Amino acid sequence: MSSLLFDDLFTISSIDSRRYDRVSRITATSNTSSDMHLTLDLNTELFPITANDIVSIALARSLSLDDTSSSAPSVSGWREPKPGERGLADDYDYVMYGTVYKFDEGKGENIAVYVSFGGLLLCLEGSYKKLAPLKQENLYLLARR
Repeated sequence: MSSLLFDDLFTISSIDSRRYDRVSRITATSNTSSDMHLTLDLNTELFPITANDIVSIALARSLSLDDTSSSAPSVSGWREPKPGERGLADDYDYVMYGTVYKFDEGKGENIAVYVSFGGLLLCLEGSYKKLAPLKQENLYLLARR
């Protein structure tokens, strides 16, 4: 069983860097589903990005490749991987750990999921069917170009 709860490609439509030096708020639309929208705060010093970039965004319950570990991240915490040990983070350029703090039911079958990554925020809006697995309280956001 995979630890991935959500995975999609997004095209960056706008970048707002007015408030902070190293953090930008990006908005993006899914390449696979026109009703899926993303608003995300990113540290652009660590993960530089420009408008019209295509970014893969994944949300996972753990960084384990097979999700066979029984310990939750909040219980065991982060640990340095053993030599030769691979995880989901090895395949991505940018990783954050956060907490789902709000679900907002929209019109029809669309919902919005809000996640805080230590003050950097994510709002993911789209179909209930795709976002229902995100009821997990704590999760990792993984991004790559």
